[in-house]
Amino acid sequence: MALMITDECINCDVCEPECPNNAIYQGDEIYEIDPNKCTECVGHFDEPQCQQVCPVDCIPLDPDHAETQEQLMDKFVKLTGKG
Repeated sequence: MALMITDECINCDVCEPECPNNAIYQGDEIYEIDPNKCTECVGHFDEPQCQQVCPVDCIPLDPDHAETQEQLMDKFVKLTGKG
């Protein structure tokens, strides 16, 4: 699954620079994650970096974008050209 940022976000700015896919961006009110770019850091790291640095724990899995590990790896390959 892609990740999402909930309305508990405090706009602390720590998640956005940690995303290796540039999937996190400033939305109208809080940071948001582009599900087409989010691989949960599959291919880059063992765990999602945004979740690791978030001080308020507001980055859960997005139930509207269910993906397997294989699908996340395929997305990583498409986004980076690595594989």
